[in-house]
Amino acid sequence: MIGSYVAVGDSFTEGVGDPGPDGAFVGWADRFAVLLADRRPEGDFHYTNLAVRGKLLDQIVADQVPRALELAPDLVSFCAGGNDIIRPGTDPDEVAERFERAVARLTAVAGTVMVTTGFDTRGVPVLKHLRGKIATYNGHVRAIADRYGCPVLDLWSLRTVQDRRAWDHDRLHLSPEGHTRVALRAGQVLGLRVPADPDQPWPPLPPRGTLEVRRDDVHWAREYLVPWIGRRLRGESSGDHVTAKGALSTDDIRSRIASVA
Repeated sequence: MIGSYVAVGDSFTEGVGDPGPDGAFVGWADRFAVLLADRRPEGDFHYTNLAVRGKLLDQIVADQVPRALELAPDLVSFCAGGNDIIRPGTDPDEVAERFERAVARLTAVAGTVMVTTGFDTRGVPVLKHLRGKIATYNGHVRAIADRYGCPVLDLWSLRTVQDRRAWDHDRLHLSPEGHTRVALRAGQVLGLRVPADPDQPWPPLPPRGTLEVRRDDVHWAREYLVPWIGRRLRGESSGDHVTAKGALSTDDIRSRIASVA
């Protein structure tokens, strides 16, 4: 019976792509926190989301891990390193070494540390060329999990998020339905009875013509890819001037989810 949960990570854990009624993001971790809170007596659950979009592994370790250690929760979800891996020239072996040091610190204090793998990017423009690098990092994450007894939220094997409806228009972040399916899988990883099957097939889509696909790709490149590259060249991050959500009420999360459902 988990009574406290702290989410540590980047845009994936912050919930980018899953906006609430006020524009602030919900995301899989917030949705997962509700699943955990439903198993506790009313008011007997504490949740804190420390994740901030755009953060690299070392930034997460410096800014978020100490706070998680202070809170010493029953559960920590730790998703980090993805932004490092997609940067040119990074070594997944070296990133994994730094990841393991953080896991060692967290497991010394938290009751359980759940780690996550990266997604299979075979269908994602640009990122599909990094598929081997991501797979290498995932192998390290699983090995680290074995060494420290961590449950693994394996996003690579969650086949239903290969559907384009699981992704936001930027093709880099999950849609609300994508975040929901990850939250359900996280519940399964911890042995919870979840209200829906994250592997449930999507309804069939009508076929798209080559011209439509190309038009969508051009729009995506202009609206999302070019600005993303520009930020990298300028040394900027989408997380600059963004603060973490911090402690959240699961009742508030439920009402925000219901208002956009």
